[in-house]
Amino acid sequence: MSSSPPDVALTTLDDVKAAAQILDGVTRITPVLRPVNLSAIAGRPLVLKCENLQRTGSFKLRGAYRRISELPAGSAVVTASAGNHAQGVALASTMCKLKSTVFMPSTAALPKVQATRNYGAEVVLEGASFEDAGAAARAYAERESAVFVPAFDDPFVIAGQGTVGLELAEQAPEVETVVVPVGGGGLAGGIAAAMKALRPGCRVVGVEPAGAADMELSLQAGEPVALDRVDTIADGIAVKKVSELTLAHARAFVDDIVTVTDEEIARALVLLLERAKQVVEPASAAGLAAVLADTVGGDDGPVGVVLSGGNVDPSLIGRLIDFGLTAVGRYLMLRVVLDDRPGALHSLLGVIADLGLNVVEIDHHRTGVVPLAVDEVEVLLALETRDRAHQEETRQKIAAAGYRILG
Repeated sequence: MSSSPPDVALTTLDDVKAAAQILDGVTRITPVLRPVNLSAIAGRPLVLKCENLQRTGSFKLRGAYRRISELPAGSAVVTASAGNHAQGVALASTMCKLKSTVFMPSTAALPKVQATRNYGAEVVLEGASFEDAGAAARAYAERESAVFVPAFDDPFVIAGQGTVGLELAEQAPEVETVVVPVGGGGLAGGIAAAMKALRPGCRVVGVEPAGAADMELSLQAGEPVALDRVDTIADGIAVKKVSELTLAHARAFVDDIVTVTDEEIARALVLLLERAKQVVEPASAAGLAAVLADTVGGDDGPVGVVLSGGNVDPSLIGRLIDFGLTAVGRYLMLRVVLDDRPGALHSLLGVIADLGLNVVEIDHHRTGVVPLAVDEVEVLLALETRDRAHQEETRQKIAAAGYRILG
């Protein structure tokens, strides 16, 4: 990346070290894992930095506390967030004995709203979107003379997030590439500033969801560019516009920005749960998704993957797992045409049983997307399979048994 504009002050190693001193005893030094099985799948050594095990369930407490620690006694704090930043600001304000108000959209998940309240903030549900909540929070800050704490557009916040890089450099000196999820860019900018000062030869790669790739677009344009919309399961990094400050950090310190699809994120989320026993939110799985997609570069050297958070809504996790299992070929959906006669479905299920397949769901009806003959029915099947190769083998064997498969 090229150098930053001269009027933008970049985070230094001294800034990050100062943040680490202030955060000592406040945040956890989160563990690193070296999962042998995931490394074998990735084809290179992996080191997972588990910020999903941080207090409040994400890295956000680091930056929020560093920023709020600068405020004088009696200050009022306000922010807008739908999740992790809200909880970080709430706990940081409580620890600093300051009143906090957090504006959240009315669509925010109830567990995240309740967690923010439990950490001590007054929660105000405002509007149907994050933009609505943000506008209300800034209006409140002006009206009540409160200090607005941004999620990423602040040098103290970036320095606080950079302490993840300090820890990783000490815990995993073998790492040659560090992969970081990118939303607003504060985490990637802070980690990259620290790593480049401590380990100049270490590459830092940011990862965005393909449906919210604003940092990549802004780097290409040379200035922050607002997306018209975002579309991704990784709501924690679904940011419409990065800031001048985080863009400058990416330009100065981040070696590359890559994107991943929702399917790749879902696959990584399932693997983290299944192979590393780590419960993470979709945004947190973006880094591993990029490694598995072989887009981060760095040959086959050791790569550090930052798991940024674990605050996944319990009501959503089942759907995410199903989506991820489908993405990796563990669920096969089939539409099969049968003769409308007694025993036809029994015969089909016998073929499936002979193949050793488990039926998850079955739906039998006489009207379908395509026209059926008067003596035909359509059966929709959800089957458990091992992988995509097994799915193709299953299709071929069912067709070979004389059944017509649609789609």
